[in-house]
Amino acid sequence: MGFQAGLSGLNAAAKNIDVIGNNVANSNTVGFKASKALFADVYASSLQGTGATNIGIGVQVSEVAQEFTQGNISVTNNPLDLAINGGGFFRFENNGNVTYSRNGQLHLDADGYFVNSDNLQLTGYALDAAQNVVASAPVPLRVSTSDIQPRATTEVETTLNLDSRASAIAAAFTPTDAATYTNATSTAVYDSLGNTHAVTLYFVKAAIPGEWNVHGTVDGGPVADVDLGAGAGQPVTVNFSNNGTLITGMPLTGVAITLTNGAVTPLTTAIDFSGSTQYGSDFAVTSLSQNGYTSGRLTGFDISEAGMVLGRYSNGEANPLGQIVLANFANANGLRPMGSNQWQETSDSGQPVVGTPVTGSLGTLKSAAVEDSNVDLTQELVSMITAQRVYQANAQTIKTQDQTLQTLVNLR
Repeated sequence: MGFQAGLSGLNAAAKNIDVIGNNVANSNTVGFKASKALFADVYASSLQGTGATNIGIGVQVSEVAQEFTQGNISVTNNPLDLAINGGGFFRFENNGNVTYSRNGQLHLDADGYFVNSDNLQLTGYALDAAQNVVASAPVPLRVSTSDIQPRATTEVETTLNLDSRASAIAAAFTPTDAATYTNATSTAVYDSLGNTHAVTLYFVKAAIPGEWNVHGTVDGGPVADVDLGAGAGQPVTVNFSNNGTLITGMPLTGVAITLTNGAVTPLTTAIDFSGSTQYGSDFAVTSLSQNGYTSGRLTGFDISEAGMVLGRYSNGEANPLGQIVLANFANANGLRPMGSNQWQETSDSGQPVVGTPVTGSLGTLKSAAVEDSNVDLTQELVSMITAQRVYQANAQTIKTQDQTLQTLVNLR
């Protein structure tokens, strides 16, 4: 029986060295999780039941368990490299076959899909027509590299201060005569073709305290090309309280700008002066914005901690392209290793809990970073020495048993 115990010890120690060797070999593998051999003693069954004098017959490897602890995060130069800081796995798909991984080294294939080195497609939530995330069944994330269409301006927002100390102007407004208006400011707007137009707003202080008339022109053309809501070429009136705050309702809707370049005309928009004031200080524009843009070409990506993929375009816009999902399991040790940094769901692991990063037990994503192997190389080398000593000790057990048996054979 001593031979059997020693032999089982040799086998177990050899398997332990195999596990340690695999850990050492993968110490630089991104997303790799170290394994350890778990051992169990072996006792012979007895027809008379067990007793206090039972001697075991060796050892066996009961399980090779992986340690799903967090690896260090290393920065890279590739914005499509992703690291998970916390719980969860990336979800990959290939012809309906779903696997999971902690390795987020990604690139775009010829069709615009996010794939890993084995061309497995990363999955996530797609967007609807209004660019809202559709949190249904995850699908392979695909990036459209076509230009985004231009967007015509539908709202102009500006905040300014009109000088209450300015004198009223009675002369008829003429955009080419600075003496006929108090102040002016310009903003760019976009038509349906993505062309830029300069809209200039002129402010004329009226004789009535707190009252200002606002005129407009486009591209230096006649005032008749701009209707601010009071009729083509006619000014609109805005009023301020005796405290200097704006009391005219905003925004000014129905603003129509006549265009002659083949774009949709008139360009209908709204102008919002909310927050503007009339104080006894110099004229100043504190904010000016509009929501239109020209067409744009995809120039890069940004991926947020929540997994939202944003495309950066040459026109300065950033549009969502999808959201990466993560999956977690009640028993990660029940996952089946598939090689190539992939695991597969089993009955022991339980059903995957799929969601977006930073929700529930799921971690955050780090773009331009990868998760290093969690192998502690120093610990593995020490364990290798110990496993080698255990192997030698079991070999010595067999040798001793052989010597004992030889002694019995030599009895006369």
